[in-house]
Amino acid sequence: MSEQISIYDTPSIDALRSRLAIDPHRVHRVRTLFMKKFAGQQRAIEELPVEARDTFTEQVGFHPLQLDVRLDSETDGATKLVFATAMGKRIESVLLRAGTGRTALCISSQVGCAANCDFCATGKMGFFANLSVAEMLDQVVQANEQIADEGRTVRNIVLMGMGEPFHNESNVYEMLDLLIDGKYFNHPANRVLISTVGITDAMLRCGRRYPKVNLALSLHSVRQTVREQLIPLARKFPLDELRRTLVELNALQPSTVMIEYLMLAGVNDSPEDAAELIDWLADLRVHVNLIPYNPIEAAPQLLGSSRAVRDSFAGQLKSAGLTTTIRYSMGADIEAACGQLVQKMERKRRAITSQE
Repeated sequence: MSEQISIYDTPSIDALRSRLAIDPHRVHRVRTLFMKKFAGQQRAIEELPVEARDTFTEQVGFHPLQLDVRLDSETDGATKLVFATAMGKRIESVLLRAGTGRTALCISSQVGCAANCDFCATGKMGFFANLSVAEMLDQVVQANEQIADEGRTVRNIVLMGMGEPFHNESNVYEMLDLLIDGKYFNHPANRVLISTVGITDAMLRCGRRYPKVNLALSLHSVRQTVREQLIPLARKFPLDELRRTLVELNALQPSTVMIEYLMLAGVNDSPEDAAELIDWLADLRVHVNLIPYNPIEAAPQLLGSSRAVRDSFAGQLKSAGLTTTIRYSMGADIEAACGQLVQKMERKRRAITSQE
């Protein structure tokens, strides 16, 4: 059988529809059921004429990813989904159910990551491949299908999973176009957040193209040497350049920029660190999100700050007038920190293979 065309490939779908003499309104209903109602492929196909269903199903690919593992936290509302790509590589998505009834989804943009951040399990894997537009969107579809029986849908989508989104910039933009398009997913742009280590030119391109899409900067220190130790790419994007970028983003976008700050004991959590952060963020429209550290095996030298230190650090920022929150980490019992479970699964697979 020849390679299937993607349900998201509009020109190819339109050509197939024409060959099969399918009313365009029927294909529109297929998209609505699959991408907005998350009713599943089988139900969506029922909108087509009976005589066209088999051919359409044979020639169109709805799910480029295969759900490999689902892990539900026993302590909170987190669910980790591990998917296999057509190349046999694994990626992760995480569903986060808040007590308010809202549901967020963290999706991956790459298999692995080239950023090699010191604190990140995904970065320790190395980089393997960019995810396609269909693979990123399929995470959204399958996650929604997983929670349909709960009466939930994903409200917020964050590109904070495996990979640096702006290293897959063109695919991410094409994915965003379909995600926010009323004919496809119709997902509000202001409920999408992209997290980056600070690829400044891409941040500005994104801000200009999608002014309502939220951006988060993985900052973690305003000392250049410390930031370079944590994020090797910081050597290419110094702090002065990052700050100029934030100033310009504030002019481009109505929303605040989220500042992600991982709290690491003895690294970036002193009162002096807080004072320097306050100075660096002065006059910027930002929201500081302090993040408890999820330890990873590949970085035993890093330890998370104590709750008392986190609270004191947050208090210092708030006293200076900075909007500050401490992220509530969910899914600790299912290793919801991105990359951890995939790493373990890959090590196990290699061990089994070496014994054969």
